[in-house]
Amino acid sequence: MPATAGASYTLEEAELCDRLPHKTAAKSAGNRYRHNALRRPRRLPGINDLRLALFEPDIPQNTGALLRLGACFGVAVDLIEPLGFLLDDRRLKRAALDYAAQAAIRRYASWQAYLVDRDAASRLILLTTRGTIALHRFAFAANDTLLLGRESAGVPDFVHAAAAARLTIPIAPGARSLNVALAGAIALAEALRQTGGLPQIRPPGR
Repeated sequence: MPATAGASYTLEEAELCDRLPHKTAAKSAGNRYRHNALRRPRRLPGINDLRLALFEPDIPQNTGALLRLGACFGVAVDLIEPLGFLLDDRRLKRAALDYAAQAAIRRYASWQAYLVDRDAASRLILLTTRGTIALHRFAFAANDTLLLGRESAGVPDFVHAAAAARLTIPIAPGARSLNVALAGAIALAEALRQTGGLPQIRPPGR
């Protein structure tokens, strides 16, 4: 069943593969969904208030890596549809491994649905090559949302306009951009460092 424009839902309420807009086309091509492709998450203790939001991602390996990142840091991930792949894609699962089952994931049927349902108290902090503030010079708040754009095209102007801040990660002259999963990891680590949200280091063997 196609996702409706105003719908949002969490993995704790439904399986990830139930409501993708691509489902009908995938079935006609012989690609049936497996309901255990990404299981319900086990919410991690001490989960952070920081969030990662992915705007219409189109490379499954990057999304899988970011789901693993969110699980490891105890940070929830928002997936803003449409996606450029199916959520039972083997490339996503290979990158996410079993961490997808631990990640706190919320799906939104559209950008409009995301704006309606997201926490208005959480600032949208966009990572973009068009950013005007260097990442390390920005003061993060503990409940910020780090927004990452589509790999192929970034985000449109209306998403830029909705962001409270537009940050860039300094890179060497002549380099165009970082991989979006790497950019997300760098930005999230800096935001957690500033806000005291990094996990405690456990002694070996514990």
